[in-house]
Amino acid sequence: MEFTVTHKGTPYQISLPSETTLSALHEHLEELTSVPSDHQKLLYKGKKASVKADRTLPEAGITSGMKIQMLGPSSEELASMRGAEDEKRRVERIKQERAAKAQTKVRTPGSSTVSNHPSYRFHRIEPLAHLPNSSAARQYLMRLAEDAAILHVMQKHNFSVGLLTELAPHEHPNLLGLNTNAGQSIRLRIRTNAYDGFRPYMDVRRVLCHELTHNVWSDHDNNFKELNSQLNREVAQYERSVKDGTHTLSGGTQGDVYEPSTQLEAEAQEYVLGGGAHVLVPSSSASEDESREERRRRILEATMNRLKKEEEELEQSCGSAGPSALN
Repeated sequence: MEFTVTHKGTPYQISLPSETTLSALHEHLEELTSVPSDHQKLLYKGKKASVKADRTLPEAGITSGMKIQMLGPSSEELASMRGAEDEKRRVERIKQERAAKAQTKVRTPGSSTVSNHPSYRFHRIEPLAHLPNSSAARQYLMRLAEDAAILHVMQKHNFSVGLLTELAPHEHPNLLGLNTNAGQSIRLRIRTNAYDGFRPYMDVRRVLCHELTHNVWSDHDNNFKELNSQLNREVAQYERSVKDGTHTLSGGTQGDVYEPSTQLEAEAQEYVLGGGAHVLVPSSSASEDESREERRRRILEATMNRLKKEEEELEQSCGSAGPSALN
């Protein structure tokens, strides 16, 4: 097979056996252009909606005589961009540290304080314009961005997110959330698969806490689990303090406090979400003469196990750890 691939105005005449796979073509192009395989994007007519790397060139829709346009930065350009981004973050960090001296303090439960700083928030909210009912999607995203408990943990941990937007279920069916470049953007699956409504708010907010953890840790290792557990615990503690009338956060939405269905649910959230270290000794199966404390322990244990399983499933549906699922 012979075809032409053009990158930044330079044409490359390609001649490969028809049984060549798409991944082998990417490796060949990397040798020619110095553009890493995972950063190459090929544009051509007849391209299938989802082309797997192990497909042969004809199976991927490539034919002899075809003209293909390739997009992607070279290794040198990537290094330069990363250097510029690192410098930008360094300057921003210095600015934030200098501004911290003048920021307002508000009291939190106990003796700690949290900085009410305008940088630690979601700076832009954008629903996907090509999806139906974008106005309702914007309201949903705004509710997340103005959630007082979420703002509380963002202020406490100095989290800044450039863009909060959504994931289209049909475009990324295996993802519930994605954090790009440690907070440059966070994308969340807020719609149902059938586009007939929106997913439960508390489910999406748990995904948001998970993705905020990726502002600090990229992989789902023990460091990640510890911080994710801490964020979920702080959200639960904050909302309990608001309910008890002991805490407010200027700039946050008041009166929109999540109340767990039971006190046991709240305890399980504090100790389990994200891999907390709280351990229960398994109790015997329920019986008619089961004591109140034994029943409480059994229900709490079952609730904790359920939340652990849900968190494991969330990790499997997160595109933020390892290679981006959107590449």
